[in-house]
Amino acid sequence: MVRSFDDRPVDAGVLDRILDAGRRAPSAGYSQGTEFLVLNGSDETQRYWALTLGDEVDDDAWATRIRRAPTLVLVLSNKDAYLERYAEADKGAIPPEEQTWWVPYWDVDAGMAAMLMLLAAVDEGLGALFFGIDGPWEPVRDALRIPPAYRCVGLVALGHPSPDDAPSGSSTTRARRPRSEIVHRGSW
Repeated sequence: MVRSFDDRPVDAGVLDRILDAGRRAPSAGYSQGTEFLVLNGSDETQRYWALTLGDEVDDDAWATRIRRAPTLVLVLSNKDAYLERYAEADKGAIPPEEQTWWVPYWDVDAGMAAMLMLLAAVDEGLGALFFGIDGPWEPVRDALRIPPAYRCVGLVALGHPSPDDAPSGSSTTRARRPRSEIVHRGSW
């Protein structure tokens, strides 16, 4: 994860390939309820930051470094797309109010789309970061005219890593858990 970007733009063809990677993510029942809102260039990205962080950002803060990313992709999930898909005949024609979902696959699938975009960005020689929305969602949704049925699962920042980018935060102070602690074979 890159946390400091320079301000060089992302090539349009590269951006399209990254978005196409996300578009190919799995989707429960092929519901395809994940969509992306791309904010490209400082006019669009700074509008997002103004809505979520305002102008009060310390020069050394995480937000100051990430704000230089030339592209932000809001990864949006739509629960209704899944409920409607599973109400169709080939999925059992279950009315939405009777559907029971053990896991909110609309959000899981959106997360998979984000991961595919992160991997594609690395393959394209870019830096990327997945992060959660900062600040209240409603002003962002309203200002960017996102329909109420969608919620932001997270954002992918894309751009060229800044020369000053270095590992920071928890990954520098906490060791990764070893495989022996997290992989269980045959039973717990």
